[in-house]
Amino acid sequence: MDDITYSSVDNEVTDVLNKSFDNTFRNGYIKANDVVLSASKFGQRIQDMEIRDDDIWVCSFPKTGTTWCQEMTWCIANDVDLEGAKQSLAERFPFFEHTPQVDYEKVLQEKPNLKLPLYVSDSITFINELKSPRFIKTHLPYKLLPKKLRDQSTKAKIVYVARNPKDTCLSYYHHCCLLDGYNGTFNDFCKLFTSDSLLFSPFFDHILGYWERRNDSQVLFLKYEDMKQDLRTVIRRTAQFISKDLTDDQVLVLEDHLSFKSMKNNRAVNFEPVIEFYKTINYLVDTQGSFIRSGIVGEGKQKMSPEFIKVFDEWEEKCLSKSELKF
Repeated sequence: MDDITYSSVDNEVTDVLNKSFDNTFRNGYIKANDVVLSASKFGQRIQDMEIRDDDIWVCSFPKTGTTWCQEMTWCIANDVDLEGAKQSLAERFPFFEHTPQVDYEKVLQEKPNLKLPLYVSDSITFINELKSPRFIKTHLPYKLLPKKLRDQSTKAKIVYVARNPKDTCLSYYHHCCLLDGYNGTFNDFCKLFTSDSLLFSPFFDHILGYWERRNDSQVLFLKYEDMKQDLRTVIRRTAQFISKDLTDDQVLVLEDHLSFKSMKNNRAVNFEPVIEFYKTINYLVDTQGSFIRSGIVGEGKQKMSPEFIKVFDEWEEKCLSKSELKF
């Protein structure tokens, strides 16, 4: 799939999104090859990007353990260099489509002296200029990745992390309240989630696009639930995948570094600087929220009504009926 076909998002869904989300950083919504994105020139610049043999990409649907997986992968690849890990994860492991998906024009009009770092103002140029090896985060589904990454014409590696839909939905809801100006209810958010109306949806198509390539030598498919249950084993699997040998002591040190408490209190990964910036422009809705919130497996089901539990269960069964993937 070399070309991108654009289509409009359903008017009813667009109305709900526009009413429910602050649009300071968005100019509406569009579909690119049936994937919901913030309206922008998604374009060939992403599709034609040069991929290097030693690139490592962490790919995911939002709120499935992306930051956790990024930090784990970077630390493994860099011999558990916790001093180097004090640099912001956004610089060490930049968000590929940040600039195409987040528009700062309105903010810059109000704050013309605001200086944005290059990984924010032009994330693709920032990544193109990085020294090798590069570590790159993306929420794009497999079918929208750069062509040379999709066709595996290089030796670049992809680490994908998936999470069960109920917990993803709850985490995405809190994220959107904190950082995307969402002002609707959790029930309304569940409707948006299960109707595949949120950014980077459809949800199950996203997961299955990578799941179907899980046996490729350049793709590692991980589950958030496995990381919670046995992080040490996942660390070793990931190290083997990217051809790194860690000592037992290094694994123990990294396991502690990746603990929930450590991640939540680590300003290099917990998005506190971003939250503080948003507070200065009065953008936040959930002023008491935090980016790394609870991490509990099964919390989504606990917070949902019986009606939505049924909706999610039937949706999951339908979408995964022909797949061996189970959560």
